Amino acid sequence: MLASVFVTGSAVLVIEIIAIRMLSPHYGNTMYATSSVIGVILAALSVGYYAGGIIADKHPRRGVFYAIIFVSGITVMVMQAASKVILPFFGTLFSITQGPLISSLFLFFVPAFLLATLSPIAIKLYSATDENLGQRAGKIFFWSTLGSINGSLLTGFFLIPFFGIDTIVMATGAVLSLWACLGFAWHSTGHKKIILLLAGAGMICLSLYYFSAAGVPKPAGIVYQKDGLYEKIIIQDGMWGGRSTRFLFQDRSYSAAMYLDSLGHSPSGRSQTGEASDLVFDYTKYYSLYQLINPGATTAFAIGGGGYSIPKALLQDSPAMRVDVAEIEPSLHEIAKTYFNLPATDRLQHYAQDGRRFLKTTNKKYGIIIGDAYYSLFSIPIHLATQEFFALAKSKLEDNGVFIGNFVGYLDAKNPSFIASEIKTFKSVFENSYFFAVQAPDAPSSQNIIFLGINGNKTIDFQSPAVAKNTNPILKNLGLHQIDMAQIDFSKHREITDNYAPVEYLVSKIINRWQ
Repeated sequence: MLASVFVTGSAVLVIEIIAIRMLSPHYGNTMYATSSVIGVILAALSVGYYAGGIIADKHPRRGVFYAIIFVSGITVMVMQAASKVILPFFGTLFSITQGPLISSLFLFFVPAFLLATLSPIAIKLYSATDENLGQRAGKIFFWSTLGSINGSLLTGFFLIPFFGIDTIVMATGAVLSLWACLGFAWHSTGHKKIILLLAGAGMICLSLYYFSAAGVPKPAGIVYQKDGLYEKIIIQDGMWGGRSTRFLFQDRSYSAAMYLDSLGHSPSGRSQTGEASDLVFDYTKYYSLYQLINPGATTAFAIGGGGYSIPKALLQDSPAMRVDVAEIEPSLHEIAKTYFNLPATDRLQHYAQDGRRFLKTTNKKYGIIIGDAYYSLFSIPIHLATQEFFALAKSKLEDNGVFIGNFVGYLDAKNPSFIASEIKTFKSVFENSYFFAVQAPDAPSSQNIIFLGINGNKTIDFQSPAVAKNTNPILKNLGLHQIDMAQIDFSKHREITDNYAPVEYLVSKIINRWQ
């Protein structure tokens, strides 16, 4: 009995943690997804405990106990299959604020409810012949909670790093159903025991078949797909601007891209205009802004690697350039080398850790810091968007060093506005700063906004020959993309700090306007 509540307690936490990962590709890794999963699971547990108490009094039998475990295992596997249909549909039908809650109710409520009914039944069965009810109830809660701790640690430290989400969910369902069969068999005799053992063996065979078949078929163009430590990683070949292109997706968002024919442009990997030839997305080309302020820079730090497009471009700029990259998803460095032509060189140092943590602990100073971790509105790292972070980044810049960051939003500055709040926050740290709209300052749609902060007094003269006659079209046309700060009433918008950072709420307003 104690072993059973340990196993089922583990399953509850495995489902809860994996549920957030299941929602992320469709709604982003946001507070809405996290709050929805936790809220629905807790609601299911509370209702399940109440219903379990009623069942325990009316049907205090081991058969009922193991039957519920068996059914809960089946529902977990059904949940996995249903998610393949429900989540893509709901992801387009509902917003990132409503979608996670509705999806969680459809997918996760029933399995968690069934597993919750087991604790009251276990207490009833375990205490049936003993007057020490309190002590025995305490043991049930102890082993159930210990199982939950096990499920939490096991999922985070072992299952997710080494197995895909599909495999983890199916294995959890199979273990529950198999455990129920073994429990039935343990308390049965004769032919019934044999039948139950065969049923358990069947569950194992079904699971093994699923595991072996799950990874075989791949959609057209997919060259790689795997659940990373923090998000689902997909590499897909397609077309962009009439050219064959390789794309990196992290969850539901474009993270990086590379022209597959880019190496044929020139031996240096650069086009005739001076741009890095395999930079696909326009916003990535703004990394070259440093050339107007600190052209002699030889040290750069990139927060976020992705497909390592910008680090590669920096290495191509100068043989003296040395680049440090902090990429929290540990597998992306090897993926970039395998699929995105990242060269093996000692001029690039890779750190599999959080960018803010790296800056806080390093003694290095940089001529360039690139903030490229804001790859998606669906997963903005809040701690990399606050006043304290920008102040930390500025403190790690050399004299006349530059911080270049990429953000997304609307420039109409309606209240509330993520971009207006973020610009106000950035300007409070980098008094000498510029902001550029990748499409156009008057574009009505959401777009990439480039932040340029200068640790010094150097300014950009948009009429100077260095700008007007630059062969790089991004630098040559900067003036057309500069945002006029006088057009934004910053008094209506609050600065974002570690203490006050409603980033996901502000971003949801952007996404809701798309849908």
